[in-house]
Amino acid sequence: MDATAGAAAVGAAAAAVTPRWNRERPFLTGQFHRDVKPPFRIPGAKPISESCSRGSEILIGSYPVAVQELLIIDDLLSALVGIEGRFISIRRERGKEDHMVFQIDSSTDLALQELAQRIFPLCENYILIDQFVEARSHFRNGLVNHAFAAALRALLLDYQAMVAQLEHQFRLGRLSVQGLWFFCQPMVGSMHALSIVIEKISCSNLSGSATLNLLQNQAKAMAGDGAVRTLLEKMTQCASIPYLRILERWVYEGIIDDPYGEFFISEDKSLLKESLTQDYDAKYWKQRYSLKDGIPSFLTGVAGTILTTGKYLNVMRECGHNVQVPVSENSKFMSFESNHHYLECIKTAYEFASSELLSLIREKYDLFGKLRSMKHYFLLDQGDFLVHFMDISRDELAKKPEEISVEKLQSLLDLALRTTAAAADPCHEDLACTVERVSLLKRLATIRAPESSSEPDAHQSISPSSSDQAGSLNITGLETFSLTYRVRWPLSIIVSRRVLAKYQLIFRFLFHCKHVNRQLCVAWQVHQGFRALRTLGTAVSRSSVLCRSMLKFVNSLLHYLTFEVLEPNWHLMHSRLQSAKSIDEVIEFHDFFLDKCLRECLLLLPHLLEKIEKLKSVCLQYSTAVKMLIPSICESSAGADSTRAEKSKTKSASKELTSAAENSSLLESILKFEREFNVGLQALGPILGGSSQAEPYLTHLGQCILGVGGGGGDL
Repeated sequence: MDATAGAAAVGAAAAAVTPRWNRERPFLTGQFHRDVKPPFRIPGAKPISESCSRGSEILIGSYPVAVQELLIIDDLLSALVGIEGRFISIRRERGKEDHMVFQIDSSTDLALQELAQRIFPLCENYILIDQFVEARSHFRNGLVNHAFAAALRALLLDYQAMVAQLEHQFRLGRLSVQGLWFFCQPMVGSMHALSIVIEKISCSNLSGSATLNLLQNQAKAMAGDGAVRTLLEKMTQCASIPYLRILERWVYEGIIDDPYGEFFISEDKSLLKESLTQDYDAKYWKQRYSLKDGIPSFLTGVAGTILTTGKYLNVMRECGHNVQVPVSENSKFMSFESNHHYLECIKTAYEFASSELLSLIREKYDLFGKLRSMKHYFLLDQGDFLVHFMDISRDELAKKPEEISVEKLQSLLDLALRTTAAAADPCHEDLACTVERVSLLKRLATIRAPESSSEPDAHQSISPSSSDQAGSLNITGLETFSLTYRVRWPLSIIVSRRVLAKYQLIFRFLFHCKHVNRQLCVAWQVHQGFRALRTLGTAVSRSSVLCRSMLKFVNSLLHYLTFEVLEPNWHLMHSRLQSAKSIDEVIEFHDFFLDKCLRECLLLLPHLLEKIEKLKSVCLQYSTAVKMLIPSICESSAGADSTRAEKSKTKSASKELTSAAENSSLLESILKFEREFNVGLQALGPILGGSSQAEPYLTHLGQCILGVGGGGGDL
């Protein structure tokens, strides 16, 4: 609202200034009635507080009634156009600066006074309307008030023509006071209704849609008087013409041509489209153009459609694709009649703008191609490049986040992309790598925190606090590595910085699961060196079973994430996007897909995710311990992997294998890891069972991973 008020103030300040002489000359502004001279008094006559005799020393009551009638008619004809007479004067009402009161000489015949008093409200309303016309014709009052004042000016011209005709009849001797009242009576109701509207506009300083709503409501309130209602409806139509022209240009061209800030759509020029890819809480799409208070009542039901139509046209203009809705004479917004033709015009313009923008984004900017590309990389749809990248970047990713060279990682990523199937993807050059400074759990806590207004930038150097440093000592690039993607306008409307952050969260979880799986595979290869020996009942045998259980757990988790969550949700989103009718529906379906994936991938369930992360940590510690406790076997396995041919073992190697298999320290370590893994796995059961009713997808997760428990039991 502050931005809206500021924009209106700027628009008012930029408006042309009415010349000072047009405000100061009383006979141009209708303000000459304020300078009222004291009433004339006859020397020696009785003071008359309400006597209004001017320019004559003879009281009107001294004349015969017939002469009084002629004199009063002459004064009434002048009073009808706001001019004082000899026996009728104009006074400013005390406490109401712009309200004038007509007074007649108290010596006038009582019957003539009564008839004159009936006509005075019409005279007072004329002055009020005439002053309003002059005051509201100034530039600063806005186009709607200008149009309303112009319509009132035309009405006053007709009114003055009527007075001229009555004066002509009076000169011919055919007009009496009773006849004057008869001819003026039809105008009393109309002028009174207009004066009520004018007083409300003046008191509240209304303009724009507020003026239109007041006119329309007043017309509805006059349902019992057909003539007055018709007049107010006509005034509403005239006042709405410039407003409808503003609306027409917005709906058909996407341009706000609103010099006085009257339109119900405001533009915040401080919000730039570049913020969509830079700011986690970018408000460009929702607040660059927004609805203001004071929507005209006849547009309340379609205000959102009007806003969206212009937004779509503006997006195409920002793309250099100037599109204008086809306009014909039948689609002009000339009025808002009861047949609601203007609603059909708005609907047609919206459908055109929506289909054009959607077609532009789908065809020229290849929306589906970009989303498929992001699926390949962030959701590991095609993981061959990732396997190659993890092989060649193993040493660099093993470092602490602050020690990693992002430039080196980027070159390795480019190499992996160029030497795998990803090279066929035309969008692979938009992919880049980044290394964050905090673990996945801390990143999720930062995003979930209510007091956090924005997500820290993954690219900037973060200086953790002392408490964060203690928890970040053991993390490496394997826990903090992520991908980023360069998205250009207008696709940044759909894939904004916030959306990209959701992709990155899913990728980090999948990437670390892949890393754990690879480490367990290395440990499994270590155990294959014992296949030639009889190790049943030894530590190596127990370790082999535990390794297999861990592999089943991680593989089951990966199967659930990819085949139970990501793939089906992706296909559902893809089918919805193909049937989407507007870019807002595309945004809605895509956001729904990501939010559903985050939830079903456990990233929005911290209590469950912590259990999973602890199990993965146990698996990594186990795989590291296996390689440390059996170094000769690791070397033997590494040599066997590099040559891809198993050679005959020497007798000395056989002795080393036997010694390792009977090592008591190895058995003790294996039992420790076995207990930790089984306890962590069993702790998942109550959590998954208790939450499965509220979150049905947890049932699938339980079916995938809980069956691997007990694999480390006695054999």
